[in-house]
Amino acid sequence: MAQESVDPAHRGAAAGEPARFGLTADELGGRARASFGVYVHVPFCATRCGYCDFNTYTPDELDAGSSARSWLEGWLEGLRTELGQAAAVLGDAPRAETVFVGGGTPSLLGADGLAAVLQAVRDAFGLAEGAEVSTESNPESTSAEFFAGIRDAGYTRVSLGMQSAAAHVLRVLDRQHTPGRAVTAAREARAAGFEHVNLDLIYGTPGERPEDLRASLEAVLAAEVDHVSAYALTVEDGTALARRVRRGELAPPDEDTLAEDYELIDDVLEGAGLGWYEVSNWAAGADARCRHNLGYWHDGDWWGAGPGAHSHVGGVRWWNVKHPARYGALLGAGQLPVQDGERLTEEDRGTERVMLRLRTSEGLPTDELGDAGRRAASEAAAGGLLDPAAFDGGRAVLTRRGRLLADGVVCRLLA
Repeated sequence: MAQESVDPAHRGAAAGEPARFGLTADELGGRARASFGVYVHVPFCATRCGYCDFNTYTPDELDAGSSARSWLEGWLEGLRTELGQAAAVLGDAPRAETVFVGGGTPSLLGADGLAAVLQAVRDAFGLAEGAEVSTESNPESTSAEFFAGIRDAGYTRVSLGMQSAAAHVLRVLDRQHTPGRAVTAAREARAAGFEHVNLDLIYGTPGERPEDLRASLEAVLAAEVDHVSAYALTVEDGTALARRVRRGELAPPDEDTLAEDYELIDDVLEGAGLGWYEVSNWAAGADARCRHNLGYWHDGDWWGAGPGAHSHVGGVRWWNVKHPARYGALLGAGQLPVQDGERLTEEDRGTERVMLRLRTSEGLPTDELGDAGRRAASEAAAGGLLDPAAFDGGRAVLTRRGRLLADGVVCRLLA
């Protein structure tokens, strides 16, 4: 895809200067027509999981002369500054409809720290009535008191990284929690008043057997959560897992096994009343769906704050510098901590709309496809990759077989 780079001058743009930042008046005005969310990236973890390539840092990877607490405090100060600059750049705008605090390990901040994060968002943008406020959490750094504290602070949704109920699978992933803790944490969250609780699973880990995955699904259902995310393991370059696979210590994920695992997950969750609404996400009804993530898939706008965070407003996308020290230094100098960005063309935005919408159970209106795309969609419906009834009704919606081959279906529709 051809993309026009955003004016490099925006990298050091001062607060309140949209032109230098790269946002035109039309792009800012378009924001009122889209949903708006705030993503906050917490770039800290107690330890690094072997499969993870996210922008996170353990205490050993930061300045040994500074304590973890000082890094957290410095990050929070920078976050407040960036959010203030964001509000100035965007000007008059709707309040945040969704807030998502991810990472990293946001629960390392504790309930008081997460309350301070949410207050910083409130101070900068305000929250829309009925806003969804979510945070990711590692089960081991949570407690009943933690959940009660963040619920009182205004959080409405919690996502817990479970990954697996099998101890040997967690060891391969270098996950630092006991197998039963995620279920206990989910129950604690529900007892604290959280109606919306998500458990994350990873499937396809080397050594994971069908009975291990089934046990994980049974544990998820026993926790009585209303949302489940399940992601196929990917071996990312530069991770400890990739090094082990390269040395032959572990076998890479097998595509046929991943497909069988996905079908098992879908069967079990659908059978329990959790319907798919995005290729990797299932929910117990429309109210349980993650509205923040739907904003990503539905071409919404969001400001991503924190080291390495990505943002999108009016067809302009940018991303922050990754290291917390550089992030703090730029903010301290009165600059936005932007590393680089791009302005998407109309063609780019149309392509992304097909890629993202097709991942959802709502699918994509076929009249948004070109003639060749509609012919390809007709063939895909005849071949069992798109739902024939939905296609007859003017929408391209993946079947389960289509979900397994989603990337290929997208390529067909865009050819």
